[in-house]
Amino acid sequence: MDAGKSGRSAEKAREAEAARDELREALAGVDVVLPSLGVDLVSLTSDYLSPLVELGCCRADVAWKLAAALRKCAQ
Repeated sequence: MDAGKSGRSAEKAREAEAARDELREALAGVDVVLPSLGVDLVSLTSDYLSPLVELGCCRADVAWKLAAALRKCAQ
């Protein structure tokens, strides 16, 4: 792998991790924890995809909390 591609991959990983961390912090502010929140590794290795933050799975009560928080913010 050339150094240019490696540098782009590292930057994509930092970008996705920063977005994930900011989302985790914002969700914690409304008492929502998504235990599977992470960075999608496939998108980090792709030359074509933007880095993806994977929200993962959560319990129904957490989904209801998240929906309520989003509705409150939308008002």
